[in-house]
Amino acid sequence: MNKHRIHRVAKLTGLSKDVIRVWERRYSLVKPSRSANRYREYSDEDVSLFRFLKEELDRGQTIGGLAMEGRDSLLQRMRASSIPKQQELAPHSSLLDELISRLDPLDKSRFELQLNAAIAVIPFEEAVQRILLPLQRRVGELWHEGRVNIAVEHYVTKIIQQKLFAVMNQLPANDFGPRVVIACPTGEYHEIGAQAVTYLAASRGCHVYYLGPNLPLTDLETLCDRVHPDLVLLSLTESKSDEEGEHLLHELRALSQRWQVAVGGKGACAMEHLLENTGIELLDDLGALHNRLANLTSTHQRAFH
Repeated sequence: MNKHRIHRVAKLTGLSKDVIRVWERRYSLVKPSRSANRYREYSDEDVSLFRFLKEELDRGQTIGGLAMEGRDSLLQRMRASSIPKQQELAPHSSLLDELISRLDPLDKSRFELQLNAAIAVIPFEEAVQRILLPLQRRVGELWHEGRVNIAVEHYVTKIIQQKLFAVMNQLPANDFGPRVVIACPTGEYHEIGAQAVTYLAASRGCHVYYLGPNLPLTDLETLCDRVHPDLVLLSLTESKSDEEGEHLLHELRALSQRWQVAVGGKGACAMEHLLENTGIELLDDLGALHNRLANLTSTHQRAFH
């Protein structure tokens, strides 16, 4: 997870450094860590919360009134209200063009330096949506067109996976959050999308079981019997014929009768006409995913209060 010094936080949020220090000291909604040389370091979540507080003040709220809600309540409201903004985050086109240019011929040092620098100065969730996932899509398209070697495509995929897992390893354990099982069914080997969904769910307080690619449905059912998930999310990226799609949905129907099941990805969107009356949800973009996770965590919190 990125760490930001106070000057970067001020630039990202539109708040002055003085205001940030006063809010931190007086209201204790944010508690930055300290670097080895004692500089304040704020997390991505801190930056997002400062942005939300500023938006609430612009709507007429007072910082004192907001502080009385407490950090956890404000974060919950922030996540619910940020869904439209997430949908508006467009890919960072100029950066993606520059990164792609480093791949043929492969300039590993400059590619990684530029990618790391871009990710370091924005909240990681924004980096996932604007940089990492669009980069993966672009490189995949270039490989299908024969313009990028498969080895280069694998290299970029592994770089993105490393970044996702590195950040996920820093997230706190959410033992009491809603249980979400995420997997790619048999024949689905492209897992970047599922890994990004795993990060998004974990960062929203879900207790996530990530099962990886090419998972037989019988093994998925066995795990669900043990953990009793609140939601099963399946990534479908491969195109299927109607016959293949109907066969998969027939296999999923038994699972969906016991647990809430949702599918996403390019392959799932192509099957939209087959999903009617199946009881299986289609999450056709990141906005739909954000909505689903917000509803899930909100329902779970109400059930335990």
